[in-house]
Amino acid sequence: MGNKATAPSHTVNVERKRSGARPMKGLWRRIRKPLAKSRFVKQALATVMAGAIRFINRTNPRVAGSHDLQPAIAEYSPAIAALWHGQHLMGPAINPRKHRIVALFSRSADAELNALVAEKLGFGIVRGSGGRKGERDSRKGGASALIALKKTIDRGCNVAMIADIPHGTPRQAGLGIVTLARISGRPIVPVAIATSRRKVLEKTWDKTTINLPFGRSAVILGEPIHVDADADEALMEEKRQQVTASLNEATRQAYLLVDGH
Repeated sequence: MGNKATAPSHTVNVERKRSGARPMKGLWRRIRKPLAKSRFVKQALATVMAGAIRFINRTNPRVAGSHDLQPAIAEYSPAIAALWHGQHLMGPAINPRKHRIVALFSRSADAELNALVAEKLGFGIVRGSGGRKGERDSRKGGASALIALKKTIDRGCNVAMIADIPHGTPRQAGLGIVTLARISGRPIVPVAIATSRRKVLEKTWDKTTINLPFGRSAVILGEPIHVDADADEALMEEKRQQVTASLNEATRQAYLLVDGH
């Protein structure tokens, strides 16, 4: 009696699952780009995300030792709030609504949804990039973005910027935010936000932190950094390092508070 090779049943099941998954993957590939371009879909997602951020903020009461934003706003306004990539998602929720603030978002497609969410949470929006080295990059809108932010500050309005460069070295400030402080004459105020319940996306370049509800939160303000109008290249680099150090220290303190250390 001849031997007849048969595939193990678990292998057959795996193959069936794979073949069943392929049509779904193919369908997703066909529809994701049109969905990404749909204004309606983006607005709907932004509305849901803004609601989620409000809910997470409400269900994470501030811990003892967290800083009160009101005295800082009164003392430093108009100022430049500095946050890190990946640690900024709760930023729009902590701003007292009566204080208007304008935030810089890059022109990338990835940043568009974040900008829509911030708008729904009461922020004004400027699209552009501060430039990888603070240079004027017309393609990314760096020069026009900094000019728009300076005009915003001149009108007495606070602004917010992500201090580190997209897909650059995380937790290292770029020169864009320092340049804005120099041309506007207003201080950079590092802002760190942390929650005790969170999910860190380890594979992302900036270790994006997704804040979760039903925990506790902390907001820490770092030492403000002033930049002289006549600052030369060496002083600009020194101030960039100060922003990095102050924001990293504020972030460290915020996590120590929420984690109970």
